[in-house]
Amino acid sequence: MGGRRAVVSRKTRETDIELELNLDGQGNVEVDTGIPFFDHMLSMVGKHGLMDLKIKAEGDLEIDGHHTVEDVGICFGQALNQAIGDKKGIRRYGSSLMPMDESLALVAMDISGRPYLVYDVDLPVETIGSYDTALTVEFLQALVSTSGITLHIKMLAGRNAHHMVEGIFKGLARALGEAVEINPRATGIIPSTKGLLEG
Repeated sequence: MGGRRAVVSRKTRETDIELELNLDGQGNVEVDTGIPFFDHMLSMVGKHGLMDLKIKAEGDLEIDGHHTVEDVGICFGQALNQAIGDKKGIRRYGSSLMPMDESLALVAMDISGRPYLVYDVDLPVETIGSYDTALTVEFLQALVSTSGITLHIKMLAGRNAHHMVEGIFKGLARALGEAVEINPRATGIIPSTKGLLEG
């Protein structure tokens, strides 16, 4: 598979996931996790990050959505890490101040090789449709842990949980799209004074 692409499969007793990622895509998305609101959020990551993203996930939703959401985060992080490759030429840093009606989310990241999540968000409700809002941080933690990125998310304003979570995912998309972008002035250069980006 050429270019900055990755295919990841994960099968456990709880989930069966196939994920394809193309960092240099056009925002083409095809997502089916069995959790409609989560599908909507993941689609935004591809669309607003200009990444082609295909996810097919089957999980033990008769219990709840936790295993599915977390394992999709694991797979997405693995795919992201694989697709970025040696990190030569990437901008490395990305940030977004994302308004969504009354909500305002700040998302900033560093593709550092050092996984760390700061999540300063207080959502006003526990569910949006069949989606447990507490799973938002679980997805992000799984993503961070397997991709090796440092990610800060802070909700600066908001009352509507749908708008707040949507702002987080759109902000993630824009910050990620910026961070993985190839800087034409840094072709072949790893953006670190150490000469490598890992823990």
